[in-house]
Amino acid sequence: MTERVLMTPAAEAVVDRLRASHGPLMFHQSGGCCDGSAPMCYALGEFRTGGQDVLLGDVAGCQFFMGAAQFDYWKHTQLIIDVVKGRGSGFSLEAPEGVRFLTRSRLFTDEEVAELEAAGPPLNGVS
Repeated sequence: MTERVLMTPAAEAVVDRLRASHGPLMFHQSGGCCDGSAPMCYALGEFRTGGQDVLLGDVAGCQFFMGAAQFDYWKHTQLIIDVVKGRGSGFSLEAPEGVRFLTRSRLFTDEEVAELEAAGPPLNGVS
């Protein structure tokens, strides 16, 4: 099955370090201005998802949610969560480490789009 969201090995290594310090984690990407459009990493349960969020899948053992309006924009792409040096200005847990998560993407092929459409839409993210 085609996955809607993946993570690079470098980002997975950061997640492993964060998990060792903070316990179970989750991601959310809202599509808001500035850092809100970047994937934010939180301790599991510290960010409440709701009816305007969708669960895109799991990356490195963490649920990845996206705002529904943002998902409508990104639905034809596979998200690839990566990490780069530098600090974002949000509340994401990686900020004190001097790195920040970012989203790269690629367009799904026609075959992948058909497979995803047959599987149905992502789940609503109410927690």
